[in-house]
Amino acid sequence: MTQSTPFRAAVEAGDLAALEALFTEDVRLYSPVKFRPFEGREMVLGLFGVLLRTFEDFHYVGELEGAARTNSDDETAPAEALLFRTVVDGKQVHGMDLLQFDEDGKIMEFTVMVRPQSAAQAVQQAVYAGLVEAGLAPAPAQG
Repeated sequence: MTQSTPFRAAVEAGDLAALEALFTEDVRLYSPVKFRPFEGREMVLGLFGVLLRTFEDFHYVGELEGAARTNSDDETAPAEALLFRTVVDGKQVHGMDLLQFDEDGKIMEFTVMVRPQSAAQAVQQAVYAGLVEAGLAPAPAQG
């Protein structure tokens, strides 16, 4: 069993409570939606709530194991990449979740990459709208 198996099962089941136990308290999620990471378990779980409502027909299609340097301290950590497919606003999205684990096997960094560009834009718009609706991001300025 790989380290990502409980994560993958929780995502595929849409189980936010199960996800909570898999993240470190200070988890960082690097997203294609914004430059700065989403920081902390509460914010990352809020984002996952939005993602689970936004992505249609989400499924993992591959998995790779290894190690990678973290963004936060440039130290090498155990890592797994999960390849996925989904649909957002009618656009096919191909993506990859890079999970990096601490010494206790909890996810400390999470990086999401998506393609093609048109799908990345659809993800950005849909996720931002979901974050605003959930009260996790400010509404756009009216002007």
